[in-house]
Amino acid sequence: MTTHDRRTFRLTRLALLIAAALPLAAHAEDADEPVGAVQQVQVNARKLGEAVSYTAGSARSATPLELSLRETPQSVSVVTLQRIEDQQLQSVTDVVNNVTGVSVNQYETNRAAFTARGFDIDNLQIDGVPTTWDQAWSAGEVAGSLALFERVEVVRGATGLMTGAGNPSAAINLVRKHATSRELAGSVEAGIGRWKERRVMGDVSTPLNAAGTVRARVVGEYSKSDSWVDLLKNESKTIYGVIDADLGPRTQLAAGFSRQDLDPRAVMWGGLPFWYSDGSATNWDRSKTTAADWVSWASRYDNGFASIEHGFDNGWKLRASVSHAKRIGDSYLLYLSGIPDRVTGQGMSDFAGSYLTTTRQDDIGLQASGPFELFGRRHEASFGYTRMKQEFNSDNRAASFGNADHSVGDFNAWDGAAYPTPSWGAPTWYESSETKQTGLYGVARFALADPLKLIVGARVTDYEKSGRGLWTAAYAIKHDNEITPYAGLVVDFGSNWSAYASYTDIFQPQNRKDLAGNILEPIVGKNYEAGVKGEFFGGRLNGSFAVFRIEQDKLAQEAGRIDRDGAGPLLEESHYRAAEGAKSEGFEFELSGELAPGWNATAGYSQFRAKDATGLDVNSIYPRRLLRVFTTYKAFDALTVGGGVNWEGRTYTIDPAAPAGSTGLIEQKSFALVNLMARYEFSPNLSAQLNVDNLFDKQHFGMFAAYGALTYAAPRSASLSLKYRF
Repeated sequence: MTTHDRRTFRLTRLALLIAAALPLAAHAEDADEPVGAVQQVQVNARKLGEAVSYTAGSARSATPLELSLRETPQSVSVVTLQRIEDQQLQSVTDVVNNVTGVSVNQYETNRAAFTARGFDIDNLQIDGVPTTWDQAWSAGEVAGSLALFERVEVVRGATGLMTGAGNPSAAINLVRKHATSRELAGSVEAGIGRWKERRVMGDVSTPLNAAGTVRARVVGEYSKSDSWVDLLKNESKTIYGVIDADLGPRTQLAAGFSRQDLDPRAVMWGGLPFWYSDGSATNWDRSKTTAADWVSWASRYDNGFASIEHGFDNGWKLRASVSHAKRIGDSYLLYLSGIPDRVTGQGMSDFAGSYLTTTRQDDIGLQASGPFELFGRRHEASFGYTRMKQEFNSDNRAASFGNADHSVGDFNAWDGAAYPTPSWGAPTWYESSETKQTGLYGVARFALADPLKLIVGARVTDYEKSGRGLWTAAYAIKHDNEITPYAGLVVDFGSNWSAYASYTDIFQPQNRKDLAGNILEPIVGKNYEAGVKGEFFGGRLNGSFAVFRIEQDKLAQEAGRIDRDGAGPLLEESHYRAAEGAKSEGFEFELSGELAPGWNATAGYSQFRAKDATGLDVNSIYPRRLLRVFTTYKAFDALTVGGGVNWEGRTYTIDPAAPAGSTGLIEQKSFALVNLMARYEFSPNLSAQLNVDNLFDKQHFGMFAAYGALTYAAPRSASLSLKYRF
């Protein structure tokens, strides 16, 4: 048994010990309650998220309370399992590319930035627990498989109450599948697609005892493909297993483990040059690469978890959870940079790098929630504690080419095949850090009147991070008792409509010092939002319209230089002051669900403007306007057809390193991608599905703004899958 397996076993054993103790706290009459009735309620609650629809009954990513989308005073989108299957969404990036108000900047073939409302998204979660994702170091999470998730929840705006530190953009929460079936059930799927894509997936649930009180679910997926980019190949393996057990009429245990292996070959590290040396813009074929055939960026992400929940007579529930995650990245990379000559292709330089990274993260959580009576009315409350510890380490291997010629030469003719494979040295330390974050939160929903609800809460966070790097000095950031407030007011009018207003914020630590040498206080991102929500057809259709304003405060701004240790002017360092940061203002609209029997649809539009304190655009490489539409209709008993469009507005940046004779403007004009699908059911068990993406073969790219580089997105593609359910 490996160290990781022993750790996972200990987490599961801890959950079992908690499960054994919890029933002792319940009232004695719990044991006499019919098991079937209580369990049936549990299964129905899960089915709200798994229904054949494009909306969900509730979401808990904005607050710990079990609120419907209409009752939540914040913008929330849910991508259901049905929509994931209809659009053949296979990765986290696929989902983000199809959600209202969020976008992907695919600046490399295997790394990307997620954005919302003008800011980077840095909260990627699994069941509300932050993952190990670090945009700079990880090429795995953004390409992670969706096979083990039943839905994806996206909360836009500041999410500090639930996530702690981060940007006032959005939080993406991946919700795991669970073993809810009391009889053998599942599916097997196989698919093929363009660029030699092959994919198989199995998803099986089964009871482990005659009563069905102990159930298991296993999901496995394997995929392999080439790419529209020369040399690039992708291979991924995913396995997930979970056990759900009813330890008593009101006590449920869940424990599971997942592993995702990604092995991409010939990935691009950096993008294609945008300029020729004469100042004209390049126009590469979408298959052009900067990689060599020996390049690879393998990664493995393991996640073990356990949770226990117990319900009491008075309606309160107590839930405890533990998880351990480990990410390993092993890369052998080639970076090409420079501005080539239009005719000769000369002018590019090369750098080969290899990094072995390991990230370990442990999380624990404890939450109590339930109703209470006050002034003759029934209210709800939730309290919780979370603790996270993350350790990161990176080693680097030096590259040696000996006497081999490793010049780039004519980049116009570059195909990566002739570039030599370097000899790699032994791993040596490069960078490390440790982050600890604990949070204590409480939130209550007060029924001020029948149509009027007030949600108020706060989180107190202790944050600590230390680290050092080969090229960076050691640092230590510590912030205690950071208070994150939450307030929302919701008023119902009529049986289907409600209006809301809310304030949320979030803090982001910064490693900058003031004149006295003290670390500046964290940046605070404040989110003001107001809107209208509607719920129709018994919750099968949800709509929302929101306006928002985000303000950054206490952003570090350089205020001068200082010689702290008397070493002379050459070793002076900058000092900073806290100043007003960026502002983002805009609006969003979304409609998702069942418009009529057999007709599902989702439609969302968002628009904002983001400027710094001087009035200049910030993060202009992120689209200010987004339209996301997709719909399916069951035309006949056996045939379902669908389609949609993803439209993004103009993005741009000014390249400070652009050559003379150029405008310096790197611009992606607005574009629309049209996608189609059709599914035919040969029987209630067997179906075939065809998906076509980027129907009109629109060319577009993502920007690596810091280096004046670009990466082309996928051309038109098609996939065909066959699925058998049992």
